[in-house]
Amino acid sequence: MPSRPAPRHKADSASDLSRFLAPRGVAIVGVSNEPSRIGGQALKLLTDFGYTGNIYPVNPKYREVRGIACFPDLAAVPKPCDVALIALSAQHVAAAIEQCGKAGIPYALVLAGGFSEVGAEGATLQAQLTATARSAGVRVVGPNCLGLMNLKDEARIGFGGTMQLKTLRAGPLAMVTQSGGFGFGVVAMACHFGLGFNYVVSTGNEADLTALDWMADLIERPDVEIVVAFLEGIKDGRQLIRIGQRAVELGKPILVWKVGNTDIGQRAATSHTARMTAGYELFRAAFRQGGFIEIRDVDDLIDIAKAFRIGKLPAGNRVAVLTLSGGAGVLLADRCIEHGLQLPPLTDATAGRLREILVSFASAANPIDATAHGYNDNFASYARAIREVLADPNIDQVVARVPRGSAARPWSEGLVQSLRDTKKPLILSWPTEQNNVPCILAPGRAVRALAALTEFARKRRDFEEGSARAAPRAAPRQALELPPRGGTLGEHRAKSVLKGYGIPVVKELLLSPAELEGLTALPLAFPLAVKIESPDIPHKTEAGAVRLNMPDLAAVKLAAREVMAAARRHFPEARIE
Repeated sequence: MPSRPAPRHKADSASDLSRFLAPRGVAIVGVSNEPSRIGGQALKLLTDFGYTGNIYPVNPKYREVRGIACFPDLAAVPKPCDVALIALSAQHVAAAIEQCGKAGIPYALVLAGGFSEVGAEGATLQAQLTATARSAGVRVVGPNCLGLMNLKDEARIGFGGTMQLKTLRAGPLAMVTQSGGFGFGVVAMACHFGLGFNYVVSTGNEADLTALDWMADLIERPDVEIVVAFLEGIKDGRQLIRIGQRAVELGKPILVWKVGNTDIGQRAATSHTARMTAGYELFRAAFRQGGFIEIRDVDDLIDIAKAFRIGKLPAGNRVAVLTLSGGAGVLLADRCIEHGLQLPPLTDATAGRLREILVSFASAANPIDATAHGYNDNFASYARAIREVLADPNIDQVVARVPRGSAARPWSEGLVQSLRDTKKPLILSWPTEQNNVPCILAPGRAVRALAALTEFARKRRDFEEGSARAAPRAAPRQALELPPRGGTLGEHRAKSVLKGYGIPVVKELLLSPAELEGLTALPLAFPLAVKIESPDIPHKTEAGAVRLNMPDLAAVKLAAREVMAAARRHFPEARIE
């Protein structure tokens, strides 16, 4: 990766989470002597994979589990103990969190489901959990999550089949996922294809620590070069933007995989973790601003991460394509143009040297078709051609198709030496890889990876240029009355912000129920819509808190009573403004 500047300011994370990721001791609350049960899996993961910290089983039923002394409660656990893994059912979690606070355990990981994702009763339990954690001074991951992994130190804190895989490997990636099962599975696939992850965090319902908190923490870590984020929804768009800006500043890409972008997908996200997701357009606008590279599938993650692992960013979007087949060159050229890359002509000097190196019936124009004649000289001429193209000042990066068979080894050894002498990235469309040269078999995928490098490099240049000069504002700064607490900005407040910047909005009134009941007339034309205003209920339709086409004042008053009742049923603790 390119050299990184000294930090200016960190994207606001919850706190230093180092002891959560590398605890000196882990207590397993609700441990079981049955290895297949969740409490048993959690113990086995710590004992069998090389975790070197202290392990404290907690369950009053046992004196020992798997030969390890078992404690009746958290108060009896020796110090230091930094993390309590809570493998209890939902109704017992808050009491365990309270015990963590009294025992001086700063972090807790809650595995159980049965909270906000199951409806009003679960939402009440989750609110109780959050309030208890704040009162006790305990930071919480979960509930409804699989746990977290620090593969550098083999701290596998959680449960599940993927955590038990011996094929997981450490490396300079980190993943934050709002879907534990799927996200951990993606990590396993990426490890199979040669990538490594130092940290993996499943955030669950995010009663306390959120995916954004973890992204802000991980992007700062010196042993993390790339962050991967699997997101269903977030509550703080400003923090997302700040994290993206920080990623650009540090030169560390965030590969972001946003799901729940359709109506059906949004409903699925709600049932999964009770997480509502804003319109996809808003996310895409945020992704365009910062160091985010949007991915859409596992192949994107693997290919683009490998491309970034080269440690080289292109100076521009000018690509040279070299192939041994004219058809492959045409395909790669098409894909480059589709991804916003250019295939400029080579300089006359480079084109002349290629005509001297290659056979007469080869094409020295970009895309370059060297033909299969290289089999006659073990592709020595093809290797020379690649070196010449890499040196061309009209070219920023190269994608090349390469030979297989007995000629591959001597040819590739010469290529590796050539790459040590250039700052330009090269991606091979080839099925195997070594020496940190990314090899991507499918031509379209290879080009997509180059396009990702190009996009991030452009953002880096824009950041550096923007740091040197202050751009004029498109509109004067406005004094905004924003709520002091977290949550979404209510519709009425949001429209007030838009209006302050000269954007036309629909005429409306914000009234309390008492104010509305006392009115004998409204200064608005019928028919009217009636909605609640709440920063805690961003999606009013799903809450049943919208009524349309009210024909008169009596209907408006009745609709107001109905939407208030619906909002209270949907989220009893919601702030109604």
